[in-house]
Amino acid sequence: MLARCLSGSLHGIEALAVTVEVDLVPGLPGLQLVGLPDAAIQESRERVRSALRNSGFRGPLVRVVVNLAPADLRKEGPSFDLPIALALLVASGQLDGPLLANLCCAGELGLDGSLRPCRGILAIANLAAAQNVRALVVPSANAAEASLVPGLTVRAADSLSEVVDLLHQPQPLAPKHISKAAVTAKNHAQTKRSTSSTAWLRLGP
Repeated sequence: MLARCLSGSLHGIEALAVTVEVDLVPGLPGLQLVGLPDAAIQESRERVRSALRNSGFRGPLVRVVVNLAPADLRKEGPSFDLPIALALLVASGQLDGPLLANLCCAGELGLDGSLRPCRGILAIANLAAAQNVRALVVPSANAAEASLVPGLTVRAADSLSEVVDLLHQPQPLAPKHISKAAVTAKNHAQTKRSTSSTAWLRLGP
């Protein structure tokens, strides 16, 4: 069964649309990635397999082909882990295909199935808003950044299993609003901690 999930690839300060396609074909178990993926995406094969297993899902016992379309666009970074995992769940019959319809996803997976933040989320959020997707699903640590884009429904999760639970909610995915003030305060706190740490290093013992 062929499954698809929308995502985006960072290029400079903008993101370009990428469709993650997953197909299960006869053959020895394995996962093949095509579509000009970089080394970080190639490594997602092991992250996705472990994340699925440790989240209580089964790994397919057939050959898996993952295509990142368009094929002539170079893709970078680990943000495709989540859309690959979700599309694989649909292809293997563990998730209903319509749940991914017009949904954009981005996020790095830990081996335990946890969702880790990734760079370029603001650009991907702008892309998602321009494409009028019904929601953008991101790691919780990226939610504030994604929510800076007006009119975009943002849903955040801490793990792959939590994303699946969100998709199975009887009500449509609802907007999650995070104020710009909250983002500014968070960035200010991070800058303050970094400055304090640098000052301590300069002072020495």
